[in-house]
Amino acid sequence: MVEHIVIFKFNDSTTVEQQNEAIQKLTSLKNEISGIVDIQAGVNFSERSQGFELGLTVRFEDKQALEQYGPHEKHQEAVAFLKEIGLTDLIVVDFEI
Repeated sequence: MVEHIVIFKFNDSTTVEQQNEAIQKLTSLKNEISGIVDIQAGVNFSERSQGFELGLTVRFEDKQALEQYGPHEKHQEAVAFLKEIGLTDLIVVDFEI
């Protein structure tokens, strides 16, 4: 299995409502893209986040599933929404478990 972790930073105009909509769009990908075992997302509450406001974890069956996820149309729609609401930075970590 592969664990995919992403943390997101947004500009000051991004609302909590927009972040919650992003969470819904991201978590719904489990029903849209094959190879996803589990997906979780939420708004950060830690003050240690260095300004990153949203977290995402996606567990994939294998590396091939992760490779298919990136260019998938539904994933790209979610990425476009994140950019639309003010995404300014992100960090991605992928590892096998």
